[in-house]
Amino acid sequence: MTTLKSKLQEDLNAAIKGRDELRSSTLRLTLAAITKEEVAGKEKRELSDEEVTKVITREAKKRREAADAFAQGGRAEQAEREKAEGEVLAGYLPKQLSDDDLRQIVAQAVEEAKAAGAEGPRAMGQVMKIVNPKVAGQAEGGRVAAVVKELLAGG
Repeated sequence: MTTLKSKLQEDLNAAIKGRDELRSSTLRLTLAAITKEEVAGKEKRELSDEEVTKVITREAKKRREAADAFAQGGRAEQAEREKAEGEVLAGYLPKQLSDDDLRQIVAQAVEEAKAAGAEGPRAMGQVMKIVNPKVAGQAEGGRVAAVVKELLAGG
């Protein structure tokens, strides 16, 4: 069975052979982040595909944030580069939920929390607990939290 990490490694080798600088540098940095994670604990270990996905998600988020920062700083070229690297990484992540799908899942969770007696802004934690496992890897935490806040406020 091919692991996600070995797929990244194969794609890196192909990108190097194909002289695809953007792709090879992005994958190289991501594999370095995975390796760093593997040796972070007391013993070196292989990350599961789920853990590798978390690393890729984190790396993609860094690219998005950097792209925004560069764009605000008037450095369009670097912003484009970060965006392009983010797109390379997005190809390895589960398809992201659409806003409509996310709202539907959150609305359901809000109803569940209400049924359990939790309402209004104080229900945020409870709703997040219900939503997070359902959207794991398919929507970023900040995006989920924004929709939860909005729906709890009666949006």
